[in-house]
Amino acid sequence: MKALTILLPYLPENYPLSVIVVLHLHPRQNRYFLEHYNQFCALNVKEADEKENIQAGYVYFAPPNYHLLVESNKTFSLSTDEKVNYSRPSIDVLFESAAAVYGPRLAAILLTGANNDGAEGLRLIKEKGGLVIVQDPQSADSAYMPEAALRVVKPDLVLGLAEIGRWLAESAH
Repeated sequence: MKALTILLPYLPENYPLSVIVVLHLHPRQNRYFLEHYNQFCALNVKEADEKENIQAGYVYFAPPNYHLLVESNKTFSLSTDEKVNYSRPSIDVLFESAAAVYGPRLAAILLTGANNDGAEGLRLIKEKGGLVIVQDPQSADSAYMPEAALRVVKPDLVLGLAEIGRWLAESAH
């Protein structure tokens, strides 16, 4: 959560893209984290809903205990399928479905974390021509997840949190 507290304020009010986030949360996590991020993010922060159209200017979070997928019609679907990498929601599940829909128009960022979730999804995004960014493990609270990604894929960028934030703010124009 700390990493997103640093990144989300970089997104300007008129941000022309959608941002989709998977956090490994407790299955019965309350919605406080959404209120927390809404306090300092200029965009609308919300939990993704089943069959919701993905819109620019929103930060969507995967609901606790549900995999979040992007459908071909650019809506969300939620799944209670088995955990992937000990996680539900799984970053890999989101990345793989988003890669299939957006291909080279997708940018994916993997941040700090304590397992290898997201690494295989990043590999697939890269194969489909998407842009891959990994947080510099030296700047991560937990370096395991970025290091796992770096073992699986050669990212386009390896950046610290402030650099990722600046990249997000500047690249959308």
